Amino acid sequence: MKDIYSPEEDSYLLSSVLKKKIHHIVEKNPNAKLLEIGSGSGIQLETAFASGIKKKNIFSCDINPEAVKHCKNLGFNCVKSNLFEKIKGKYEIIVFNPPYLPEDSREPKDSRMATTGGKDGGELTNKFLKQAKKRLAKNGRIFLLVSSLTKGLDFSDYRKKKLAEEKLFFEKLFVLEFSR
Repeated sequence: MKDIYSPEEDSYLLSSVLKKKIHHIVEKNPNAKLLEIGSGSGIQLETAFASGIKKKNIFSCDINPEAVKHCKNLGFNCVKSNLFEKIKGKYEIIVFNPPYLPEDSREPKDSRMATTGGKDGGELTNKFLKQAKKRLAKNGRIFLLVSSLTKGLDFSDYRKKKLAEEKLFFEKLFVLEFSR
C-alpha cells in the first residue's frame, strides 16, 4: 500500500467521529447510503460497514487507481473519479478527508496529491463543497476533516457544526458536520 495514503491522526479522528454518528443515522434510516470521496486505504469504508451501513449502500471513489483497486479488493464499490466527476445518485452521508495543506514547494511532487489542497490549502475542499450540494440527500450530512493550517475555506452554503478537535504538534485537526 505504499502508493495509497495510509491512515494517520486525521483518518483516525474522522473514523472515531463516524463510529459515533453513523449509528444514529442508521437507526433512523436503515437503508442510508454513504459516499466517501478519496477512499485511500478504505478505513472510513470499513468504519461505515462496522457501524451499520449495508455494504451494498457504501460507495467510494479516489483519484488514485491503486486506492480504487485496494478498496475493491476489500469488497467495496469504488470507482476512479476526481471528486464527484463519475458519481451518480444522492447520499445521506458524504465523507471526505481531503488533502488540506497549503502548497509547499519543498514537498516532493509525488506526495502532494495526498496532502496539498491548493495554494492556500482550501481550494480542493471548496470545490468539493460546491459539488456535494448536488449529491447530498435531503436531511443528509457531510463529515469533513479540516486543519488549522487550511486557509481560504468557504462554508457559506451550509450549516456547520464542529464535532471533534485534536491538537497535534504543529496544527489542530477538526471534524465538521455540514447540512443544508
